Amino acid sequence: MKYEYKTKGTCSGTIKFDINDNVITNIEFIGGCPGNLKAISKLLDGQTVEYIEEKLKGNQCGIRGTSCADQLAIAVRKAYEENHQ
Repeated sequence: MKYEYKTKGTCSGTIKFDINDNVITNIEFIGGCPGNLKAISKLLDGQTVEYIEEKLKGNQCGIRGTSCADQLAIAVRKAYEENHQ
């Protein structure tokens, strides 16, 4: 299932990805730092929601209180919960 998440407090405005049960693929950040976000997308392709949360949740960018990586962790958890209600 395709999922789109509007970020809060980051340079990237949207994160798009596919979620199939518990596995995340085809991660795409719209906006933000292209080199870093493309690398994150490649490294996490095919990983589980839990793995992404474990590695990225709470990661901060400067004084923002969040980051694109943190927003991805939030987005994949939200997508998983919406699909398993």
